[in-house]
Amino acid sequence: MKREVVIIGGGPAGLAAAIEAESRGCDVLLVDENRRAGGQLFKQLHKFFGSKAHSAGVRGIDIGRQLLQKTEELNVEVWLNSPCIGIFSDKRAAILHNGVTEVVEAEKLLICTGGAENPLRFPGWTLPGVMGAGAAQTMVNVGRVLPGKRILMVGSGNVGVIVAYQLMQAGADVVGIVEGMPKIGAYGVHAAKIRRAGIPFYLGYTIKEAKGTDKVEKAVIAQFQGGKIVEGTELETDVDVICVAVGLRPLSELAQMAGVRHGFVPELGGFMPLHDENMESSVPGIYVAGDTAGVEEASTAMDEGRLAAAAAAQALGHFPDEEAEKRKQEIRDRLESLRQGPFGERRMAAKERIVGKGV
Repeated sequence: MKREVVIIGGGPAGLAAAIEAESRGCDVLLVDENRRAGGQLFKQLHKFFGSKAHSAGVRGIDIGRQLLQKTEELNVEVWLNSPCIGIFSDKRAAILHNGVTEVVEAEKLLICTGGAENPLRFPGWTLPGVMGAGAAQTMVNVGRVLPGKRILMVGSGNVGVIVAYQLMQAGADVVGIVEGMPKIGAYGVHAAKIRRAGIPFYLGYTIKEAKGTDKVEKAVIAQFQGGKIVEGTELETDVDVICVAVGLRPLSELAQMAGVRHGFVPELGGFMPLHDENMESSVPGIYVAGDTAGVEEASTAMDEGRLAAAAAAQALGHFPDEEAEKRKQEIRDRLESLRQGPFGERRMAAKERIVGKGV
């Protein structure tokens, strides 16, 4: 089986890429291991920031619906419940589809497999009730199941603060947000909602221990200085869930299988595929986008997907060079605007540092 453009991963980056490529006349196959495409968008109840082009003021779940509707209107071929189990450097992808392993030959292959939550090890971290913030978000926003009644959040970045607020909205008692650094990591608008709701921040604290027999029953936190717990500062509280939100890392195993060159970029989540200004990797014809290409925001992921797809369509001859270059520059300008400000500047600098390296 052959396709011009094969996209692995149907999250924000993959959906946006599929729409861009199909609208340029490419023969597109979009593959996702889940029963519905959309990825993180269907967990995001908050309104997006940015410009009109970034769907500012629209909730993530509504952006997801809009993207799915557009793929249907364009008749994009989508394989759901179809994990990709292998990628080769010649752009062949092995996909488990309807119980059969299909090997699809792609002229251009785009990897948009997203990111995974980082774990945090501490005494009791394997007890039932200790989970990633993303898992809790999936339970409450997708499965409509409250993971617990009294919840402690570890990590004050955007994920931790947003999920804490959503858990509170769903009826949980969020007893606090623990942050090892001396300041909150999330955007002020999200942190302000938490404070208005009366949820305390424990800055300069970390989780010391989870207590319980068969499940989490108590959490012990303590002050954290110089990379060490300060003995004698422990605080203990009754909880049945401890959520861990200490960052994400790019899911790049498929890119590694394909022989894509990687580098370590801490600002973007760690070990990740390197790419050029068109999101093309060191393996010609294989592109990366979204959290696979460095952990950022969903708005960034969508524009990276569009950029990769526009470049692929141009390389395939479906997109005239002059028009394609104009479109790609328009997307790059939007990406730069998203990376402005105190939270984005380090990521912007990191992206500028890696673009073209080893490609």
